[in-house]
Amino acid sequence: MTSTPPLQGITVVSLEQAVAAPFATRQLADLGARVIKIERPGAGDFARGYDEAVYGNSSYFVWLNRSKESLTLDLKSEEGRGILGELLGRADVLVQNLGPGAAGRLGLDPATLARTHPRVIPCSVSGWGTDGPWADRKAYDLLVQCETGLLSITGTWDEMAKVGISVADIAAGMYAYSGILTALLRRATTGEVSAVEVSLFEALAEWMGAPAYYTRHGGRQPARVGAQHATIAPYGPYETADGTILLAVQNDREWRSLCDVVLDEPETATDARFTTNSARVAHREELNELIRGKLLPLETKRAAELLDAAGVANASINQVEDFLNHPVLEGRDRWRPVQVPGGRIEALRPPADLAGVEPVMGPVPALGEHTASILRELGRSEDVISDLRDRHLV
Repeated sequence: MTSTPPLQGITVVSLEQAVAAPFATRQLADLGARVIKIERPGAGDFARGYDEAVYGNSSYFVWLNRSKESLTLDLKSEEGRGILGELLGRADVLVQNLGPGAAGRLGLDPATLARTHPRVIPCSVSGWGTDGPWADRKAYDLLVQCETGLLSITGTWDEMAKVGISVADIAAGMYAYSGILTALLRRATTGEVSAVEVSLFEALAEWMGAPAYYTRHGGRQPARVGAQHATIAPYGPYETADGTILLAVQNDREWRSLCDVVLDEPETATDARFTTNSARVAHREELNELIRGKLLPLETKRAAELLDAAGVANASINQVEDFLNHPVLEGRDRWRPVQVPGGRIEALRPPADLAGVEPVMGPVPALGEHTASILRELGRSEDVISDLRDRHLV
């Protein structure tokens, strides 16, 4: 028996665009929260225009905005701000990732909301923080990857590379999501309302913890080593007779087993160049040549069998299409149907399973799809709604 979604009854109003804030609110919607997404009349969230890959919809927008209601509203108008105020009077959470200073100009900063809507939990997602020396600067994902030093440790010896997904946005969205859940719990248990603030820079800075400590206390930063691990060896891709396989040795027990079963050279485990992980990293090229010499004559399937027999973790280097057809996703029943404007897609259910709770996997809204129904809910007549539309205020 499926129970009630845990956030049913919670209303979230979101002035959101792009990735970070929509990622946070979509996860709230997955848990049953009502998420009212406020968009600009005529244009909407600019992520709607990133591409047209999914039945004419942006792949980013489809990923980030299922189960939400879309309300178009001109917040520069008095009427628009009045409608927003009414919505906040019924809301539990306000999420916004407006440009620098915009929330304050609209009276949506935490200090103002504490006076006008004291029950609402405000969540601000910014680039560099809402105060401090960079508060007024714009921030996009790749800029944050650069400033945190992530680019300097990603890529090959010859060339840096950006991470292939919006990692700074995703990090910020995750911390906004967990921060909102924490604030909701605190309000429920103590009655106190806590404002939540997350910046892309500080979210990704947290994820840079290991290379940061390694650099500060080791005297040099991790090298760029392509698909190999910068500070663990052997850990990376190796060519086989018909392809490539990635293997990962995490400890000395696995190293000894690799030498015994895969390399068929148990004495190599005690070679002074390779006895510890630090030694193996220092002699990475010699180590890689040794492993290549053993794996290159083998077909990938045979190499995987030997690695499995040795208890050494290994993986195929998949393309995205391979991932979409992955047997784990099928075997664990992770796909669910979701409606999008113009068609239906298969979407992955959220990764955190709650026993007895089926996630909400509602439709992705068309721009302004719920404007009329929300305005009716607020007591607006059909004539008033038509007038607002004629003046392009909704």
